[in-house]
Amino acid sequence: MKLIVSVHFEDAQATRARAAAVAFEAWDAAEATRTYVSHIAHVEPAVRGTLDLRELPCVMQLLREHKLEPELILIDGFVHLDGGETPGLGQHIFHALGGSVPIVGVSRRRLPGLTAQFEVMREEDEEAQPLLVTCAGIDLGAAKARLRAMHGRKRVPTLMKLVARLAKNKD
Repeated sequence: MKLIVSVHFEDAQATRARAAAVAFEAWDAAEATRTYVSHIAHVEPAVRGTLDLRELPCVMQLLREHKLEPELILIDGFVHLDGGETPGLGQHIFHALGGSVPIVGVSRRRLPGLTAQFEVMREEDEEAQPLLVTCAGIDLGAAKARLRAMHGRKRVPTLMKLVARLAKNKD
């Protein structure tokens, strides 16, 4: 099983969070095979001037709580912050899992150190902005091809939209 994970901070002070995951088997799947949600009662505050890693313990709690052992994890964010592989959230998740689970980071926003080699176009629209892909434990070309194959006609794949909604839902 492959997972897409997302974390949403529930309050203005970002002291509570919801972590969500969507499981799927085929890269072109239109629907999740299963969904998971974990409520995180306490999140440590961000430390000014350092990489924000508040999502890391949330993702790890989600995996532990639901006894998930995915073959690959996609995150909404960066594995590396630049072409020199400065570690981002995804790299920290990769190491926390012992380097055994490939991590693919997908982001809508651009970072200065990421060149065109990290871009993926999912739409035919010439005006559309590319997604940025970084990864650990999987070849960049393979990660980009799999992202292109994901279901959805727009820029962001269907299952990535679903996991974001699940993380933000307040039910």
